[in-house]
Amino acid sequence: MRLEASGLACVRGGREVFTGLGFSVDTGEALLVTGRNGAGKSSLLRMVAGLVRIAGGRLALMDADPDQTIPEQAHYLGHQDALKPSLTVAENLSFWARYLGGAEPVQGALAAVGLAALADLPAAYLSAGQQRRLSIARLLAAKRPLWLLDEPTSALDREAQDTLAGLMRQHLSGGGIIVAAAHGPIGLDHAKELRLGDSG
Repeated sequence: MRLEASGLACVRGGREVFTGLGFSVDTGEALLVTGRNGAGKSSLLRMVAGLVRIAGGRLALMDADPDQTIPEQAHYLGHQDALKPSLTVAENLSFWARYLGGAEPVQGALAAVGLAALADLPAAYLSAGQQRRLSIARLLAAKRPLWLLDEPTSALDREAQDTLAGLMRQHLSGGGIIVAAAHGPIGLDHAKELRLGDSG
C-alpha cells in the first residue's frame, strides 16, 4: 500500500496555504509533517481525511481497497476529542467503534490506553490527558490502515506518550501507514519528514 501525493494545493479562506506539494508513504512507514504555525500541517491531514477540498494536484492510496475512498480507509485524530460528556468512557468508544465500522469489543482498546478501570465513568470527569487517550483508543477499536494524527501527543504525559509510540509502532509493523503533524518528536525514530513552509 502507498499513499502518494503530487502537486497538491490547498486554499483556505481565499489564501493559498501550500502548492506543488508531493510525498509518498509506503506500508510500514510514517511521515512526520513539520513546520511553523500556519504552514498547513493540519490542512494537509484534513485534506487526506476528506475534510478539506483539494484545490489542485492528486492524492491516491494505491494497492488498497478499490471500493473505498481514502477517508473510508483512514482514521483522523484531530485537535478535538469529540466525546459526549454524559456518556461513559465505554459508551463513547462503543459509539465511535460502531460509527467507524469496528467489530471487536472495546474493552481491549480501553485496556491498551490504560482506561479499562474507568470504563463506567462519565466522560465529563476525564482529565484532558484521559480524554486524549480515549480518542486514541478509537484507532484500535476499528481497524483502518491509514492513521492521520494531528499533534497526537497533545495533553499526554510521558507514560501516555510512550504508550502511544508503542501503539504506532505496532500499527506500522502490522502493515499500516501513519501521517502525523507535530512540532516535535512523537516517538517514531525512523519516520520520514515533510517540512512545510520553508519557502514562505
